[in-house]
Amino acid sequence: MNITDNTANILDQLNEKFAAIGQKTDTHLEGLIWAKPITYWDYIQTDALLNLQIQRTTLPDEMVFIMYHQVNELLFKMILWEINQICHAEKPETTFFTERLARISRYFNMLTTSFDIMGDGMEVAQYMKFRNTLTPASGFQSAQYRIIEFASTDLINLIDYRFRATIDRNTPYEHALEHLYWQAAGKDHKTGEKSFLLAEFERKYKALFLREMEAYNTINLWRKFKQLPETDQQNPDLVAAMRHYDYTVNVTWVMGHLNAARKYIDSGQGIAEATGGSDWKKYMHPKYQRRIFFPELWSEEELKNWGEEK
Repeated sequence: MNITDNTANILDQLNEKFAAIGQKTDTHLEGLIWAKPITYWDYIQTDALLNLQIQRTTLPDEMVFIMYHQVNELLFKMILWEINQICHAEKPETTFFTERLARISRYFNMLTTSFDIMGDGMEVAQYMKFRNTLTPASGFQSAQYRIIEFASTDLINLIDYRFRATIDRNTPYEHALEHLYWQAAGKDHKTGEKSFLLAEFERKYKALFLREMEAYNTINLWRKFKQLPETDQQNPDLVAAMRHYDYTVNVTWVMGHLNAARKYIDSGQGIAEATGGSDWKKYMHPKYQRRIFFPELWSEEELKNWGEEK
């Protein structure tokens, strides 16, 4: 048997790889003899993916609703995948930082433009019927989206605007969690009592959220940006990427979601609240949320007019 130089080089690399983990190269090579060739459907897990859509009603447009939200969650996972490459890099280079932010923004651009699927891709009459079977579930309960927020900015920028003066970096995470901006959407504004929507959300994810809040406290995107050399923090491409990401997530995407919701919830059929029972207009509108990931990158005038509809 003739072994080419390239084959010999590959075998040497395999020997080094498996020796490093205490394995025998021959064992792994023999395993390849019996291994099945990879197929697209096995690699992508197509059958499993296409069997995750379970309707609760017989209304056809509910399938659109389910698949749309599952696509959103996949995109959220892609966003977190990119964010973590920046956050967990010891010293990310400016070019790397900028390119990864561009990827993240493109994913959010996809999310924003996809609201046409929600706004124009379902019959209002069908939605108003199957929405009742979804109560009290709500898109509010997307844990991945909350983790994206924790990974993007300092916690103070996610605190309800009314309580920011009373909270700082020494505030216990559990106390901070109770005062995040989205808590207001799940509490009775008079009694402070949590809705079933919020209580179940926290029962499922509170421990995870507290871990993620602590984990990203010093490595979120803003902290990583501030760790760069001063000259790099002035890099126009990076600053533009930071601003674009901030505005896309906290204004453009939010307004796309809000406008899609308006079509259905404000459809004139007497429905004034979301499936989870939240005060969705105040919860969703960026001018009420006042959520800004990187406030130092915006002028006073821009901050003052944040989220105002043009």
